[in-house]
Amino acid sequence: MPDQLDAAATAMSRRSALAMGAVAGAAVLSAATGAAAQGAGHDHGAHAHGDQQAGPAAHQGLVDAALACVNKGEVCLDHCIALMSKGDTSLKDCIRLVAAMLPVCGAVTRLAALDAKRLKELAKVCIDICADCEAECKKHKDHHAACKACAESCAAFIKEAGKLA
Repeated sequence: MPDQLDAAATAMSRRSALAMGAVAGAAVLSAATGAAAQGAGHDHGAHAHGDQQAGPAAHQGLVDAALACVNKGEVCLDHCIALMSKGDTSLKDCIRLVAAMLPVCGAVTRLAALDAKRLKELAKVCIDICADCEAECKKHKDHHAACKACAESCAAFIKEAGKLA
């Protein structure tokens, strides 16, 4: 039975990595294709490109905090899966909450980088999701460094996202 769980955890990790790679590749391809299409027949001399600033995004702190949640959350999730594969189900709730937090923080990262119209609304939802994740991970912080780091990143995100209100 543990061998089957190890295989399932490895397959899940591989699927996650492949899916993330496919999404990233599609985004790069889409951006490159869009830029090439826009460049064809487009007179860039009509713009004042020198007036644009290449500084950090308007919400760089939020982008960084959300990415920290994703980074720490991925490590926490992997740690929980590894323990589950050994028959330890004590982190089953942690897995569910971290798995819910990851895509939402990823979406906040994207909207913050774009200074999107609905950023504040999504950030409010993400604050609640991160609060749930933080509360669960805190339960395990004394025994699992990955859970402690995830809880701390969620707390930092909540603080940073609270600045939007």
